[in-house]
Amino acid sequence: MTAPSPARRSGPPGEVRIIGGRWRRSRLPVPAVPGLRPTPDRVRETLFNWLGQDLHGWRCVDAFAGTGALGLEAASRGAAPVVLIERHAALLRTLQQHVQRLQGAADVVQLRAGDALAQMAALPAAAWDLVLLDPPFDGGAALFEAALAQARRLVQPRGWAYLEAPQPWDDAALAALGWQVHRRLRAGQVHAHLLRAADNAAP
Repeated sequence: MTAPSPARRSGPPGEVRIIGGRWRRSRLPVPAVPGLRPTPDRVRETLFNWLGQDLHGWRCVDAFAGTGALGLEAASRGAAPVVLIERHAALLRTLQQHVQRLQGAADVVQLRAGDALAQMAALPAAAWDLVLLDPPFDGGAALFEAALAQARRLVQPRGWAYLEAPQPWDDAALAALGWQVHRRLRAGQVHAHLLRAADNAAP
């Protein structure tokens, strides 16, 4: 991942805060991993305003979990199961600690270690309501395209994906991958996209 932008930081360094749901205000320590880019409170708040505050009945995948802020936020608001995928050993250990610390998290949050694309490919197709994508910004366009394609395979008809990227994605490029842009925002150097699976696109 690229170096963190000051515009993306919120709260004390090395900490993220769950901002809604049953674990609201829980503060979770984050290890010092070079290039880690926690999604800040204000962006997560906007995302879940877009999606709705109550995600009961939603099935969610956080494919590049990192701090776990996005996936744990979804779980806090009722999503279950929530699959967190992470390959970095220190981050995975921290995610395990978060799941143990948050009451009831072990019942709804599943951790998967390894490459995000490979782990996504092993999940059942058309079975998920929301896929969260925050790939390493230095991974190149091929990584983003592959992640979006896997997410499109995973979501049910008219399911959702959330994408963070270092530049805005063109509507035509997203449409070619089976996605329609629902909302966009820019926060510092980060471009956030809320995407919905296009009706006329094959999974």
